Amino acid sequence: MVKVIAEFCQNHLGKWDVLKEMIWKAAEVGADYAKVQSMLADELTFRDRFEEGKIINNKVKVIKRPFKPEYDRLKPMDLTKELFQKFVDECKSAGIEPLTTIFTRQRIPFLATLGMKSVKVASYDCGSYPLIRELKEKFNYLYISTGATFDEEIEKAAQILNDHEFSFLQCVTIYPTPLDVLNLNRMNFLRKFTSKVGFSDHSLIARDGINASIIALALGVDVIERHFTVLKTEESRDGPVSINPQQLKELVEFSNQKPEEIMDYVKQNIPNWEITQGKEKRELTHGELLNRDYYRGRFASKVNGEIIYNWEDKKVF
Repeated sequence: MVKVIAEFCQNHLGKWDVLKEMIWKAAEVGADYAKVQSMLADELTFRDRFEEGKIINNKVKVIKRPFKPEYDRLKPMDLTKELFQKFVDECKSAGIEPLTTIFTRQRIPFLATLGMKSVKVASYDCGSYPLIRELKEKFNYLYISTGATFDEEIEKAAQILNDHEFSFLQCVTIYPTPLDVLNLNRMNFLRKFTSKVGFSDHSLIARDGINASIIALALGVDVIERHFTVLKTEESRDGPVSINPQQLKELVEFSNQKPEEIMDYVKQNIPNWEITQGKEKRELTHGELLNRDYYRGRFASKVNGEIIYNWEDKKVF
């Protein structure tokens, strides 16, 4: 059975009433997981090169993302320990599995106490081997996105998890992602390491609806992750790439069909669907490399005044 992850991201805006509504709406339409992100503003790292960015010969070399505005944006959306426990308990009441993306190793001990069986690893941490090793000791199942990740990092992560249950998710770290750069054929590369392969969809709702996810389902994925909101598109940063409850219901209904049936639908109803296929192996684009440079290390553990990144083989807890 295909698993459908409703990714809440920061669409809850840090408000419990919104988060609670998201949980129950996702459960009502049949999603398997309600997912929040474990990021905390106080775990954001200051890195000088992103304060002003760098442009050489009209080409961006380093993106501009100053620390203070980003901290101020994220702080109101922090999910405290108490609110996280409340989220997990509410998911159980609604009959949907709770899930979270873990952004720092120092959060693992707390999150492991909440009773979640599975966790998500963000694209930029597919190559963070200490994080992955620690997560496999605490959780039964890992969903790992592979956007902006080099092939050798994917292979090494698979080796670490060869005695553990996990799924790799094809993902392109361009927000929103145009259909012609989805490279869904890359899932064939991921299947060399695990039979459990899925797709994390960041396409633009106003332009593409849920077509990208439907095509991925036709290709026989194990899991679909899709941003989800109960707010208006303009009310949150991730609104433009987030589906509403009716669209999530439609996605769940497609996920319950056989891949060959979905492919018949695709061929009849989604013109030029083949542009989503792309290459099984490819170089990362300039935009993906820029995002990798910023997002990998965006958050870090802070232990006794020392910043420890997820890929560093240092003791955190």
